[in-house]
Amino acid sequence: EFYVEFTGPKDSPYEGGHWKLHVELPDSYPYKSPSIGFVNRIYHPNVDEMAGSVCLDVINQTWSPMFDLVNVFEVFLPQLLLYPNPTDPLNGEAAAMLMREPEAYNKKVQEYVQRYAKAEDIGNAPADDGDSSLSECSSGGGFSSDDDADPAETADP
Repeated sequence: EFYVEFTGPKDSPYEGGHWKLHVELPDSYPYKSPSIGFVNRIYHPNVDEMAGSVCLDVINQTWSPMFDLVNVFEVFLPQLLLYPNPTDPLNGEAAAMLMREPEAYNKKVQEYVQRYAKAEDIGNAPADDGDSSLSECSSGGGFSSDDDADPAETADP
């Protein structure tokens, strides 16, 4: 397991945000997808606001051993932030706001960026307690990649 600093994509309401991501590679990686979760809070339809788990189809259902972590952090996650999928939400409130009031949604995203995703806050983000699933979707077919993780092993020294 390790942590990655991730910045919001340009020309999005997430621009300027800095997040600490918890990454776990299963023993069978790259044949099994990594588990990825946001440590500090982000407002997004496909991210559980409190647990940080990510609903990203390419990680949860369509993972291929041809993908690597560069794909995840430079393509898949930026695309998720640029193009949320409100039809398969982990955060129903964010999904509803995005569909009904996109300007209010963008404003709330920017408020979260200012409040929870400053570069200087990365080192102060709370460590994941290991109890939450890191990558899952609300619809059937999603799965958590950290099923065999020992919570005692997930503490950041």
